[in-house]
Amino acid sequence: MKKLEQVTFKRSMKQRHLMLLSFGGVIGTGLFLSSGYTLQQAGPFGTVLSYVMGSLLVYLVMLCLGQLAIKHPETGGFHIYAKEYIHPAVGYIVAWFYWLTWTVALGSEFTAVGLLMQKWFPNIPVYVFATLAIILILIFNIISTRFYAEVEFYFSLVKVLTIFIFIILGILVIVGLAHYDGYHGIETITNRYMNPTFPHGLSSVFLTMLAVNYAFSGTELIGIAAGETKNPEQVIPKAIKATLWRLIIFFIGTMVIISILIPSYQGKSLESPFVVIFQKIGIPYAGDIMNLVIITALLSAANSGLYAASRMVWSLSNEGLFPAWFGHLNKFKMPIRATLFSMLGGLLALISSVYAADSLYVVLVSIAGLAVVIVWMSICVSYFNAKRRDKSLKVSQWIPVTGFCLCFVSCIGMIFDSNQAPALYFGIPFAIIALIYYFIKFNKKGAV
Repeated sequence: MKKLEQVTFKRSMKQRHLMLLSFGGVIGTGLFLSSGYTLQQAGPFGTVLSYVMGSLLVYLVMLCLGQLAIKHPETGGFHIYAKEYIHPAVGYIVAWFYWLTWTVALGSEFTAVGLLMQKWFPNIPVYVFATLAIILILIFNIISTRFYAEVEFYFSLVKVLTIFIFIILGILVIVGLAHYDGYHGIETITNRYMNPTFPHGLSSVFLTMLAVNYAFSGTELIGIAAGETKNPEQVIPKAIKATLWRLIIFFIGTMVIISILIPSYQGKSLESPFVVIFQKIGIPYAGDIMNLVIITALLSAANSGLYAASRMVWSLSNEGLFPAWFGHLNKFKMPIRATLFSMLGGLLALISSVYAADSLYVVLVSIAGLAVVIVWMSICVSYFNAKRRDKSLKVSQWIPVTGFCLCFVSCIGMIFDSNQAPALYFGIPFAIIALIYYFIKFNKKGAV
């Protein structure tokens, strides 16, 4: 099949849009909700250690991605890199895994919105709120790229300001300038870090790596948006550098404060440690305020997720690996058909909201986490091979090797976590089916 070259996206995104797009994809359930699961499993010190390792991993992957995105500034970049530098079949699987990452994430985001809204409206079923969220996000994603980017910019500002306030208040508590129930100054810090405890052993740090990687997923959205960005060779390096440092500061700073102020976390998967801390500081209506912020964060992450998933479907169609019908752009250069197809995650939300939403949440997160780690591994291998061909690329080859190894460790760790292992039962068959389909449908036709 030939690539459909007659359709292109408008390059209407600026650096501020690109940075906040990446922020929007990252700061969602992974930080506001899944951080409680990590704290519960790994303990205070183990949680910080796990997030430090996650920060290192995402930094290494983004260094590789930056070089590849500058060299190939195309929409849906990951599978194009894998196709070019690994094998066309790998590129095909990577594309579908990245689509899976976000369409499954959509399910978890919409389900969480419905459950959180029930705190205010307990008599209204979860699926009603999930459906309203689906309609809202669809509207944001079908008007125009510029409108989507502007909505995401302001969505992300709410989250960034909340985390900034959280870190400032946390610092005030730690230095003794603000009251907090259960905090006893240097004694508390010493107990958390000088005498660390691991509720489920030191291995729990590695077992929670997949959940942590899911929390960082979205940083790679910069690569997806390269084809819709003005002056990508100038904007992408700046956006990656700025985004990385802000995320690392925000995530590590947040987790240090949480780990100091909460000795152990016994909440459910859809209860936020942020609410616990704000309430103990004494902020009026802390629960309602954080509920609203988290809902905003969820909508923002879903907004970014649908954008990413739809661009991946469009890219597959444009490469001749999916029906050409999905590669259509309307007069505003928006992939409406690919967007509607990618909203399948919304249907997953409706199903999971009827059948034990809270218990399915960790499984959904694990599937999305596994999928994004596989994409990160492909970025590392793609760059490693690209560097061998083009010595002018700036990042050393040990960077992708280290990044790949850390990704692999997080995949191994999930085997031993009963909460996350079900993701393998879904992820492995998904890869096998995609691979078989590729070789039957495309390889004989020379779609390489």
